[in-house]
Amino acid sequence: MFDGFKVLYVEDDPPVRSSVSQTLELSGLAVQAFGRAEDALTHVSAGAQVIVITDIRLPGMDGLTLMDRVRAIDPDIPVVVVTAHGDIAMAVNAMRAGAYDFIEKPFDPERFVDTAMRALDKRVLRVALDDLRAQLQQRIGIESVLLGDSPAMQEVRRKVLRLASTSADVMILGETGSGKELVARCLHDHSNRRDRNFVAINCGGLPETLFESELFGHEPGAFTSAAKRRIGKLEHANGGTLLLDEIETMPISMQIKLLRIIQERKIERLGSNEEVPLNVRIVAATKADLKEMGEQHKFRSDLYYRLNVAVINLPPLRERREDIPLLFQYFLTQASARYELPPPELTPALLREMMAHDWPGNVREIRNAADRYVLENGATDLTSTSADAPTSLAQQIELVEKALIEQALQRCQGRMQEVMQQLGIAKKTLYDKLHRHGIDPERFR
Repeated sequence: MFDGFKVLYVEDDPPVRSSVSQTLELSGLAVQAFGRAEDALTHVSAGAQVIVITDIRLPGMDGLTLMDRVRAIDPDIPVVVVTAHGDIAMAVNAMRAGAYDFIEKPFDPERFVDTAMRALDKRVLRVALDDLRAQLQQRIGIESVLLGDSPAMQEVRRKVLRLASTSADVMILGETGSGKELVARCLHDHSNRRDRNFVAINCGGLPETLFESELFGHEPGAFTSAAKRRIGKLEHANGGTLLLDEIETMPISMQIKLLRIIQERKIERLGSNEEVPLNVRIVAATKADLKEMGEQHKFRSDLYYRLNVAVINLPPLRERREDIPLLFQYFLTQASARYELPPPELTPALLREMMAHDWPGNVREIRNAADRYVLENGATDLTSTSADAPTSLAQQIELVEKALIEQALQRCQGRMQEVMQQLGIAKKTLYDKLHRHGIDPERFR
């Protein structure tokens, strides 16, 4: 659970130091014990994967001074102080000065281990979040727009870049909130059409009576209220890209006309006999099964087959849970800047809650959750756990661990020595984890 992370334990009494170290190791924690604070301090650095547990009364540098020195190096390293009976006032002062927690002697070994695990949990999350922030700052191009290091999102980005350079019309399939318009914009922005217009129409938001005029435009006098010429969306997108979102809601009568436009690449404005040539990429986005709708005569099958050539499938968030921490951190940073409020601290419990949630609203839902988290200063229940989500702590930790390994492989382009150094784990441990999580390092090279 805490691979690569270590407890730096400072205690000047050798029998106590030996006994507690053994207790921590039997609980699966890596421990390095010291009799002097000065020796422990040499193992502390900014970003170090450590926590510090120290007795207050020590020869030479005392525990409180050690805590101050650790916090000066990295204020996010948790420091737990151990106090003798009767030193509660000193422990309270230590907490005010930034100690993570305190343990009073004589202590229950189980409470000691529990405190160490909670502190490690906090440190693991902080290191992971710092890593996510660094990744977000380093991302450029399409990676800074279509976020996610999961294999599914890597494939989406590859497909967008491959199709962008062609003139092919594209159909984007994805659930509500999964980012279909964002994908369409990336197709446009990475194509040779980027200097022309990107035009989006929500087919479900247009009254049927206005559909034809919106798409084709009209000449003066074409109908009662047509006082002057109006350029339609198709003509406005000429040379660029037209997104037809929620195309499953397009009236059947308009589907017939759209099919003809796709085939002939020309239109006539309402009230005109003049044909206007079109050079436009049409991107259709839908959350519905158009083939099934065609079989039910709710969508034209010939239009479906005409659109179903170049297809991009957007995975729902529940199928790429390893991307959740990165997305939440990105939206948290955005919300903090937009509302001019400091981002609340993330907790391990919140991360586990997010990893267990199904996110039926997908990326839109996680963005709204980040907004609420900032506006309510962390005092909000972001999610509710779904029945088929991974709810056990072990399952959630496994998902986070897999995400961190894949992110390291991505950054290091599959160079295993660099990955081992970044994650702070041995070669055998890394390869065991790759095998357990089914990660192929070759696809990152």
